[in-house]
Amino acid sequence: MVTLRAARVLHVETGEFEKPGLVHVDGDRIARVGAGAGVPDGDVLDLGDVTLLPGLMDMEVNLLMGGRGETPVLSMVQDDPPLRMLRAVGNARRTLRSGFTTVRNLGLFVKTGGYLLDVALARAVDAGWIEGPRIVPAGHAITPTGGHLDPSVFGALAPGIMPLSVEEGVANGVDEVRRAVRYQIKHGARLIKVCASGGVMSHTGTPGAQHYSDAELRAIVDEAHRRGLKVAAHTHGADAVRSAVEVGIDCIEHGFLLDDETIALMAERGTFLVPTTALIDGMDVSRAAPELRAKAAEVFPHARSVVARATKAGVRIAVGTDAPAIPHGRGAQEMVALVERGMEPLEVLRAATVNAAELIDADDRGRVAEGLLADLIAVPGNPLDDMSVLADVRFVMKGGKVFRDEPR
Repeated sequence: MVTLRAARVLHVETGEFEKPGLVHVDGDRIARVGAGAGVPDGDVLDLGDVTLLPGLMDMEVNLLMGGRGETPVLSMVQDDPPLRMLRAVGNARRTLRSGFTTVRNLGLFVKTGGYLLDVALARAVDAGWIEGPRIVPAGHAITPTGGHLDPSVFGALAPGIMPLSVEEGVANGVDEVRRAVRYQIKHGARLIKVCASGGVMSHTGTPGAQHYSDAELRAIVDEAHRRGLKVAAHTHGADAVRSAVEVGIDCIEHGFLLDDETIALMAERGTFLVPTTALIDGMDVSRAAPELRAKAAEVFPHARSVVARATKAGVRIAVGTDAPAIPHGRGAQEMVALVERGMEPLEVLRAATVNAAELIDADDRGRVAEGLLADLIAVPGNPLDDMSVLADVRFVMKGGKVFRDEPR
């Protein structure tokens, strides 16, 4: 048993502070919050003048890409699976130590011989072999030939360079997409990622164009939902999002070209939005091909209004960075950007905790409450006044184990 003592605990579900902040941890669970019948036997860890919060959650990362010394296009063709896994170890550690204790890893799009590397990474973290957040892996993203996340379209590679198999997510037609989904589930995927439209930073033409037919999207959703998995869709264009929502896709990633009619449909159906809005300001496109720079110049200004309109309409929003579009370990940038786009600070904190927990069907985290996982972080100051304090995480506990404890 250990007792964490801080100046205050923030209950994100209500926005209320509890002072002083006392959280009693037994094993990997929160045993009690507050003084109660007194401090139990065991160690007392005095964290000082900080705010205790539930561990944050990032609903869109790719831990197997990016990191220090990254050369994005070359890494896709030069990194073999062992090197990619070693790259992921550092990214996972940085992510956890920055206060994100749960992530969704949304879709490999590299040559792996069919191995689901993010599933292996999640197992290594769970076994305690490496430090990292709890990982909900998607395996390989499902994409049509020439679609966004067919890796050949990122570097405009010649025919025959790094072709991917159905097992690695490139699938066309109803039968193939069913097979691709079944393969990911067989080998440990816990959600399915599909590319339903073009992208901004890929050579796929118009970013808003729908790439899979309604029949193909419906087959993907059917296969996943029958097995109890949710489906996340990379989608920008309003028409493509509308089709994705109507066939039952659970979560829209990005949605940079959403119109008000489609936003209203998402709110009506309860479809989540992961807006990944900070990358709009932070992504360096100066070295991109001219056609990609032109797409970014057209799409990014429109995307800046999406969060405010979606929030006003009642769309459920969850935080996602699209790291390494934002560097791994700097996820607070997304939360600051969401405030700048018009969300209230408490709404942003909920998007990174209780909303995210609902999105991944995890009722054991996202709040500081008795019986939940002891996934806790501490930051100086009050994040409801200044969201940027989340970039200065002083303490991280995951499952009752301390992974970061800065000197006070």
